[in-house]
Amino acid sequence: MKQERINISAEIIAPADKVWEYWTNPKHIVGWNFASDDWCCPWATNDFKVGGKYVARMEAKDGSFGFDFAVIYDEIIEHQKIAYTMEDGRVAITEFEETDGKTSIKTMFDAENENSIELQKQGWQSILNNFKTYTENN
Repeated sequence: MKQERINISAEIIAPADKVWEYWTNPKHIVGWNFASDDWCCPWATNDFKVGGKYVARMEAKDGSFGFDFAVIYDEIIEHQKIAYTMEDGRVAITEFEETDGKTSIKTMFDAENENSIELQKQGWQSILNNFKTYTENN
């Protein structure tokens, strides 16, 4: 069965170097990496190199549920592209493109089979929207 791919995107009013820093640095990741206000990202680690591992803890603020989101980096092109494989074998690719002081972010990721395509798209897009807000306001 062919894996369905989901696409999300946002335009960040910030240069690519700031976007890159906020996307990859754990001190910033914990400030934006959650889909709704009743969730949080209490910690993240990032061995940011090809073959390196990224792990972010995602939890409901009430403690009712949580999980570690972990990936291994497959490709990194500074300020342009990050590709990784998730623990379940799914792949995601994020591309960055700066134009006139704004940075476009586009992510394409393989869907999983537990949740609807629409729910997955909404969740990932919400996290990207949080990133946009956090980056533009800090």
